[in-house]
Amino acid sequence: MTIPFYKMQGSGNDFILVDNNRLKVDRQAMDHWARKLCARSFGIGADGLIFLESPPDESGADYRWHFYNSDGSRAEMCGNGSRCAARLAYELGLAPAKHILGTDAGAIKAEVDAAGKEVKVQLTRPRDLSLNIPLSLDSGREVMTHFVNTGVPHVVYFSTRAAAENLKEMGPAIRYHPRFAPAGTNVNCVQVEKDKSLFLRTYERGVEDETLACGTGAAAAAVIANALGHCGPKVPVVTTSREHLEISLEKDGVFLRGQAVLVYTGELNPEAVGL
Repeated sequence: MTIPFYKMQGSGNDFILVDNNRLKVDRQAMDHWARKLCARSFGIGADGLIFLESPPDESGADYRWHFYNSDGSRAEMCGNGSRCAARLAYELGLAPAKHILGTDAGAIKAEVDAAGKEVKVQLTRPRDLSLNIPLSLDSGREVMTHFVNTGVPHVVYFSTRAAAENLKEMGPAIRYHPRFAPAGTNVNCVQVEKDKSLFLRTYERGVEDETLACGTGAAAAAVIANALGHCGPKVPVVTTSREHLEISLEKDGVFLRGQAVLVYTGELNPEAVGL
């Protein structure tokens, strides 16, 4: 037996997706699958694993997902992952171009551009916005941070030299800071450019490293930058991968638009990864 899978990426965030209507992987085993399949060099390699399957009858969604980070932790939401899931669900016939995806963070509206690679998703409404939180780090550095939950928790701090920031040090220091215990937080270093666009670097909880992009992080950066008067309601965001995302802050909520690319399909030998 081999396991069919799809490898996708959204702005450099890469994901493994499987059709669980076919595989029928038990939920209790999904975290184990994520650790095995996402392991780079030994497995397929990815930031996360997404199981797509039919929703509960009463949910109102066209399909639902089970999303796991590469370390096996379950995540409530992932902006770039939701765009990849939406495009694949459309191509597999699980949903029409405009549809609803069921996540642990709630129902997500998605719209697939059938003629191109872009997907627009409506993220969950931001909550728990808290501005100007001073943090003292073990390194002795004092940093002004801001917090918002855009489906998952995010801290944002601003820098005029974001590309040079030591995110390998700053990421864990803030991610595990007692102020955000016990769940911890994702960490975003943001630079406001002259044209009011944002350059974003993200240290992701669950991946425990900097990733090339983060959709909910881009939304968090835009929400906080807008609240502080640094940008308008439509915000271009450039990620570490140098891909471009667009965040729109509208009356109906926060929308994320960007490319979702099917990189390849394959079949996995489960014995090779210990499944």
